[in-house]
Amino acid sequence: MGEVIRFVSKSERERERLIREARAIYDSIFPPADPASEQSGGATARRGDGGNLA
Repeated sequence: MGEVIRFVSKSERERERLIREARAIYDSIFPPADPASEQSGGATARRGDGGNLA
């Protein structure tokens, strides 16, 4: 009864699809660091890529 339906334009769906695809490619090149092993490493080198694509 109280459902809200939000209109999403075709361009917005395409934008979201392209972002998902870019993130998948990025993660295949730069795999996400395992937080447990990163914390236990102490003074290990950290990635300088600035984080996620947002």
